[in-house]
Amino acid sequence: MNLNLRPRIVDLYLARSVMLATLGTWFVLGGFDVITAPVNELDEIGEGGYTLSHAVLYTAYTVPRRAYEIFPTAALIGCVLGLGGLSARSELTAMRAVGMSRLRIGLGSLMSLSLLTAVMMLNAETVAPFGEQNAQAVVNAAKTGDVVVARVSGLWAREGNVFLNARDGVRRQADGEEWTELQGVRLFEFDDEGRLLSLAEARQAEHRADGWVLRDVTRARFGERSVQSETLAEERWESGLDDQALAAAAKRPRYLSAAELQRNITYLQRNGLDSKAFENAYWARWFYPVNVAVLCLAALPFAFGSLRSGGFGKRLFIAIVIGVGYLLAQRLVVSLSDVYRFDARLAYTLPPVVLMGLCWGLFARRE
Repeated sequence: MNLNLRPRIVDLYLARSVMLATLGTWFVLGGFDVITAPVNELDEIGEGGYTLSHAVLYTAYTVPRRAYEIFPTAALIGCVLGLGGLSARSELTAMRAVGMSRLRIGLGSLMSLSLLTAVMMLNAETVAPFGEQNAQAVVNAAKTGDVVVARVSGLWAREGNVFLNARDGVRRQADGEEWTELQGVRLFEFDDEGRLLSLAEARQAEHRADGWVLRDVTRARFGERSVQSETLAEERWESGLDDQALAAAAKRPRYLSAAELQRNITYLQRNGLDSKAFENAYWARWFYPVNVAVLCLAALPFAFGSLRSGGFGKRLFIAIVIGVGYLLAQRLVVSLSDVYRFDARLAYTLPPVVLMGLCWGLFARRE
C-alpha cells in the first residue's frame, strides 16, 4: 500500500514546488511587461484624442494576451527554480535514492504546468481575443474618432452622415498586393435631421489602390411614402474613409481564436488567396502545449547535479538562454517556411525535436 501511495505524494509535492515557482516567475515577468507597456505607448499619446488613460486601458485589456505569450518562458524558469530548490535541499537526491528516475521527476513537475497550460489554451480561445478586440477599439476610437469595434455587432465607422457596420475585417495579401477586406457590410445613410435615407447590405467590401468596391449589394432607398430596392453584383463606393484606420481595426491573425483562424484559412484557400499567415497562427496555437512541455523537460539537466559544479545561478542563466534561443529559433524557422513555402507544421515540429535531442545528450553526459 505504501509503495502505491508514496509516488503519488511525491508527484504532488513536485507539482506544488514547480507551480509555486512558476506562478512567482510569471507574476514578476508579467508585471514588468504590464508596467513597461504604457511606457511604449507614450510616443502615440497626443495622436487624435489618445491620452495616457487610453494607454493604461489598452494595456489592461491586453493583459490576458500578454500572460499567454509570457507563460512558456515563465514555465521554463519556474521549472528550473522549483527543481533547483529541491536539488539545493538534497530532496532530488533523496528521490533518486528511492528509485525515482529523472524522467519520472520531470513528468511529476509537468503535472502543474499541464494544468496552467490548459488554462492558457482556454484563455487564448476566449478572454484574450475579447481583450484584444476591446483594446483595438479603445485605440481606434481615441485616435480617429470614426472607428469603433464592438464585441457583438462588429466594426463601426462613420463618414459624415454615412455609418458603416461590418461583421468582420481582415488584411489580405496576394501577389505582392495588400488590401483591406470587410465581410457582412451594411451602410446606413441619414439626412441632416436624422432620417434614414438608404440602407445597403453587401456581402463584401474591398479597399484596393483604386478605392472601395462593394460586392453582392442590395440597396433600399426610403422616400416619404415608398421604398425602392435594387440589387447589384458590384458597385463602387466613393468614400474618403481612412483605410489605414480600418486596417488597424481589422483583427490580426495571431489574436484570433482557433475557430476564427480555421474559417479564414478555409475562405482564403477556397478563393485561391495566400493563407500562410493564418496557417502559422493556427498551428502555433496547437503547438503551444508542446513548447511548454519541451521547455520544462529541457530544464531538467540544469536542475540536477551538485551545486559545486558551476553554481545554480550559472545553470539558471544557461537554461534561460536556451529557452529564449529556442523560441527565437522557432520564430525564425516559421519565417523561413513563409519564404520557402513549406508546411507550417514542419516548421513548428523541427525546433522541439532539436531541443529534445540536445537535452537527451546532456542527460546522457550527466548519467
